[in-house]
Formats: sequence, C-alpha cells, structure tokens
Amino acid sequence: MKKIGLITLGLAIVAITATTGGAMAGPPFGNPADVEDGNHLWTHMAKARLVGKNSLHAMPYETPPPHGSFVESLDGMLTVNGHTGVVIVKKNFGKRGETTKQQVADHPDKYMTSVTVMFKREKGYDPENKDWFWAKYGADGKLLKNPKGMALAGRVAKGAEKGCIACHAGAPGGDMVYIHDRYAQ
Repeated sequence: MKKIGLITLGLAIVAITATTGGAMAGPPFGNPADVEDGNHLWTHMAKARLVGKNSLHAMPYETPPPHGSFVESLDGMLTVNGHTGVVIVKKNFGKRGETTKQQVADHPDKYMTSVTVMFKREKGYDPENKDWFWAKYGADGKLLKNPKGMALAGRVAKGAEKGCIACHAGAPGGDMVYIHDRYAQ
C-alpha cells in the first residue's frame, strides 16, 4: 500500500513539473538559465542602443523608490534568441535628495546606479504575471544580486510580498506597467 502511494506521489510530482514548465525544479529567479537569458537580453539591448555607452537617452523624471531619485524609461520591441517581445528599460539615477534632474540630464553616465528591465517572454513563460521576464543590472551591465546572493533575473521575487512582481501587480491597466497602458490586453 505504501509503495503504491509513493509511486502515485512521484507521478503527481512529475505531472505537476511537466505542466508548470519545470517551475518546481528550482527558485523562480536567479538560476543559471535566468542568468544566461539576462546576459543575452543585455547584449541585445546594447545592440539596440537601449543600454550601454552608445545608448539613447530620454528626459529623466522623478520617481518613488526603489528605482532611484530619477528614471529614464525607454520601451519598444526587441528580439532575443529568436523571440520578439516588448522591452521596457528603466535607467535608474542618483540617490534621493543628492541628485538633481539637471545633473542626470547633463551627465547620465555619471549618475546611473542601475538598470531595471521588463521583457515580455513567450506565452506561457509566467502566465500569472503576464509572461514578463525581470532583470536588474548594474550600470556596467552585470546582473545584480539580492542579499541572499541570487541573481536578479527571471521571475524576480515571484510569490514574495515585496519586489518587482509584487509591486508591478498593482499597476493600472492590468499589464504590470506603470508608465502607460499601451500593453494592456
């Protein structure tokens, strides 16, 4: 009887893992596949001039934490590894109260602290969260890590009370995007 129960339990775990795309196999973010995807994403964003030394710039605007005192937002379509999806790039600048909008506009590279990105993955990647891939990079393009040492790439902080997904779940329009509702479905 116990043997049948263990076999049934094992088959149930295999079935759940297969239907969730292996989501139970590890953490929701920061695993080697997420890091690789995050690195590819940065490379393609740099080629599109969304990040890096030759990147385009937009007018910075003041924003609440956690993004910095000012942000530049760029968005559009990007193809990464054969998949084309929406990409939203937020370049984060300065420490609250220590940086002015004019300083950021005149010298963005000097004041950039990080870059946060949302990339719309293929349908089924993370349906509960609109299939967004999240990443946070240093100004140098290296993926940043949380206090536990996990790379901030993938389904960042999925299921947590704080973090990318928890915060953006409250965005108007139901698309997890605050700056506009262009991608609402």
